[in-house]
Amino acid sequence: MSRRLWTALSDDQLLRQCEVDVYRASGPGGQKRNKTSSAVRLRHGPSGVIVIAEESRSQHANKAKALRRLRQALQLRCREPLAAAELAAIGDRPEIAAVRNAAGRLDVGSRDPRYWDAAALILDVLDATAARVRDSAAALRVTSANLLHFLQQDPKVWEQANALRRRHGQNPLRAER
Repeated sequence: MSRRLWTALSDDQLLRQCEVDVYRASGPGGQKRNKTSSAVRLRHGPSGVIVIAEESRSQHANKAKALRRLRQALQLRCREPLAAAELAAIGDRPEIAAVRNAAGRLDVGSRDPRYWDAAALILDVLDATAARVRDSAAALRVTSANLLHFLQQDPKVWEQANALRRRHGQNPLRAER
């Protein structure tokens, strides 16, 4: 299976692919927190991604947060290779079209659920272009500045972009001030 298939699964289907651990979290929260096993750790078997959620005193709330984090982690860490023909038409993909404004710029906040699908595809494009920002921006039909602004919206996406650059022998990107 691939990242796109994993992230399209329902919560129940995705949970069936995971090993779920519940445990007692340490830290503030008083007597109730120390008596209940409310923290949740999910290990996604097919990808090897591990996420935890232990903020809430409710196991159900923590499981929901862990599932959200798992979906984001899959988007961030699992790359799907792009063929040259796919790269030429990448700007027309629905994940990118959904985050374009009327002027054609990538314009969506990192809290918007559409951001994560677009970010995953953009990281795939970066990987396919040996992490060259100019080539990636050209494939996406946006400016390099717009692409960099989009990547900087979430620190984890920025970190993954720089990890791709390191892997391809490129210098890390510097954040705009």
